[in-house]
Order: sequence, then structure tokens, then C-alpha cells
Amino acid sequence: MKKVFGVFLISFIALAAQVETNETSSNSAVLSDSTNAATLPSISLKDMDGNTINVKDMADSGKITIFSFWATWCGPCKKELKNINELLEDWESDYNVKLVAVCTDDSRNAPKVKPYVNGQGWEFPVIMDPNQEFQRAMNAPNIPFTVVVDGQGKVRYTHLGYVEGDEYELEKKIKAIAGK
Repeated sequence: MKKVFGVFLISFIALAAQVETNETSSNSAVLSDSTNAATLPSISLKDMDGNTINVKDMADSGKITIFSFWATWCGPCKKELKNINELLEDWESDYNVKLVAVCTDDSRNAPKVKPYVNGQGWEFPVIMDPNQEFQRAMNAPNIPFTVVVDGQGKVRYTHLGYVEGDEYELEKKIKAIAGK
């Protein structure tokens, strides 16, 4: 019995070490060559007022577009959007950027979104992805998830997760995409 427990313990430690290695690896992907970068899918979603919007059209504006996937129940997501919002005015003028928040709350939680957004004073567009169709199309395994698209609609950078200060790394990526 002790031998079986020892083998189990060693296997568990090895598995835990592998998981830790994967978690500490970079959660970012930089796609520097825009000619080989993926384009956004053509998916129609609704904004908070029920208007239909195609996500591909949102990124074909000539501006760098940040899509930030979040939910009202996700603390790190809300913190990330709050911190990005504090820098957004400068980013808009310095790098010609726009932010689109993609809410992944399901239909049960959707009524909470508009009051939350209004309470935060967010003025950027918020679109609803209640079935996570856009999230799946972007291969986002979880939220928070950030996608940066260049002015031609090409995906240039993705990032999974959020820790305080990630917004400054995001700014570096945006700056590089803007060529500044």
C-alpha cells in the first residue's frame, strides 16, 4: 500500500510541476507579420441596446481595435477594463485606438450588464456574446482575453488572463502595431 501511495504521490508531483510550468509560460501571442495574421470572423452580435453589429465591421475602421472579453462575474476582467479605461483617452490620441468590450455573460446575467457599464461610466462600445460564439471563434479558452486588431482587421496580438500592470504591456504592443 505504501508503494502504491508513493507512486501516486510522485505522479501527482510531476503533474503539478507540469501544470505550473504551463501556467507560468506566456499567455500572449504576438503576430508580427500582418500578411499572415488571421482576420476577424464575420459574426453578428448585439450591443447593449439590442442593435445588431458585425464584429468584423468594428475592426475595419482603420483604427487599432482592442477587443476585451469579460463578464460581470469576472473580477480580473472588470479590473482590466477599469485600468484600460483610465489610459484609453491617451491611447486614442497617441495610437488611434478604440476599445470594444465583449461581454460573455449568458442570457440569465445579461440584464446586469447595462447597469454595471453605466455605473462604471464606460463610454466605449459593449457588445454581447451570450453564447460565446465570438469567444470560441477567437480560440479564447477563458476570460479575461484580449485581442488587438490592426487597422486592416488583422489579429496582431492576443493575451489570456490579467494581472495588475498588464495594461502597460498591452500599450507596448499597441505602440508597436501603430509603428511608434
